[in-house]
Amino acid sequence: MLPFDRGDLAWPAGPALFLRAREGAALHRYPLGRLLAEQSYRPQADALMRAGLQVADAEALDALPARHALVLALPPRQRSEARAVLARAVRLAAPGGFVVAAVANDEGARSGEADLKQLAGLGGSLSKYHSRVFWTAPLHGTHDAALLERWRALDAPRPILGGRFVSRPGVFAWDRIDPASALLASLLPADLQGDGADLGAGYGYLSSEILVRCAQVRSLDLYEAEARALDLARRNLAGAKVEVGFHWHDVTAGLPRRYDFIVSNPPFHTQGSAYRPDIGRRFIAVAAQALRPGGQLWLVANRHLPYEETLNEAFGQVRVAGERDGFKVIAAIRAR
Repeated sequence: MLPFDRGDLAWPAGPALFLRAREGAALHRYPLGRLLAEQSYRPQADALMRAGLQVADAEALDALPARHALVLALPPRQRSEARAVLARAVRLAAPGGFVVAAVANDEGARSGEADLKQLAGLGGSLSKYHSRVFWTAPLHGTHDAALLERWRALDAPRPILGGRFVSRPGVFAWDRIDPASALLASLLPADLQGDGADLGAGYGYLSSEILVRCAQVRSLDLYEAEARALDLARRNLAGAKVEVGFHWHDVTAGLPRRYDFIVSNPPFHTQGSAYRPDIGRRFIAVAAQALRPGGQLWLVANRHLPYEETLNEAFGQVRVAGERDGFKVIAAIRAR
């Protein structure tokens, strides 16, 4: 918001759009009645809605014409995804509108600025708060249309691993099988049964392995805070022979039902890069609350992460089922 605070840019009277929006006090210094926000990460989307902003999903936005006098954007760290965000921002700006983007210095600020300059030219830039904000001049169709279409396509879902899965840039371990998840899958007992859940399911690898390895599973719920990943999981598990639920949900807020088993490769970073082992500890506590007596938790984590105290407090039995390549798999049983 710095260029608006300084007077370099004027807040428009027309409709405005905020891609990858985040809630923040600086935003509320401006009239937000005509601002539409997009955010696919559930905790951030919830914060925006609590603040009274209208939140729309990407598919609905992409169906809109280029009508926005202002498009704000917070491009992510992954460059292909970031370029797709900038291309969408330029595409959705009305004639005469402008795009304003900001990136932290340690998350690719200079690359982001160079990319917007290449796509549509720059009207200005500022650097402060260990971040960089940069913007276009008023857009009158002078952007590189062919480059815009190429960059929009960078975010498209595509087959990976020989076509076994569909994935897209920006999703966790988007073009491979995460080695921690692979270790957990290899140690899952074949006799897991009943109703299960995958917490932080990503594009659906672990859930897919459960359905292949565990014939007695009755139902499986996938919980994922990133809607872009959950949409992929829906596609990757479309042929499941059991009841499968897909939930765009912040696991740290708790789960709505009880389960016989839960698997998880919990995150230990925020949407950016901040180290947050408390998220994994909260996943463990939520899993303990959601498991039926005698229910099993199968969890994988980096070996150094301090989860044992939480596990021992929440479960009757805890053991390390296996270790490899700096990861540990922990099996825990809720006391009866």
